[in-house]
Amino acid sequence: MSELVGINLSNIDFGEYRLTVIGKGNKERTIYLNKACIKAIQDYMSVRPKDGVKNDFKGSNKALFLSKRKERISKRTVQYIVEKELLKAGLDTSKYSTHKLRHTAATLMYQYGNVDIRALQELLGHESIATTEIYTHVSNEQVRNAVESNPLNS
Repeated sequence: MSELVGINLSNIDFGEYRLTVIGKGNKERTIYLNKACIKAIQDYMSVRPKDGVKNDFKGSNKALFLSKRKERISKRTVQYIVEKELLKAGLDTSKYSTHKLRHTAATLMYQYGNVDIRALQELLGHESIATTEIYTHVSNEQVRNAVESNPLNS
């Protein structure tokens, strides 16, 4: 989440469909964006405040995402927005969170999107592949399908 709130306007390369973020340990990495992400950012940019943005120690004037007070959003603000949207969707906020959504997205990409575990590791910014393996739990249905797919099954 600190990567999200730390995004600056200059980190986005619209032509190459990518952005640069600073992760744990001050490590810089590139995140590739799809067309839907680029469009969403462009749509947001059309309503993002331009006047009166604070020039403070947080670098608010450089930030992509701004609060109503025209300063860089905080991690707590992101949590609040996600909680509000979860409630609107009728979901239990004691069961869902920003971290749970990240975990779910990664699991779905791995299980249904045929995303390689190394690509997933890079996308999530994990130092160790062991951390990424948490997202690769195999469902009972996948195991059953593997057994049924065995060529010796007659």
